[in-house]
Amino acid sequence: MATYTCDKCGMSVNMTCAKCGEELVHDSITTADGRTVAVSKCPDGDGMIKSPQCCAQDMACSV
Repeated sequence: MATYTCDKCGMSVNMTCAKCGEELVHDSITTADGRTVAVSKCPDGDGMIKSPQCCAQDMACSV
C-alpha cells in the first residue's frame, strides 16, 4: 500500500478506493505544460486523485 507521510510533522495516511475497496497505488502524470504531478490511482481503473498535502506541502510516498 502506498503510504504518504508529511516530511514536516510526520503524519501518515493510507488510502483506499471507496468504490471498490482496493488500495490506491502511487503514480505520477505529466501535465499539458510538462510538469510531473504525483497521483494516487485505483488499480481497478476507478480514477485517480492528486496525492495528499499536509502542512501546506505535498506528502511524500514511501513506496
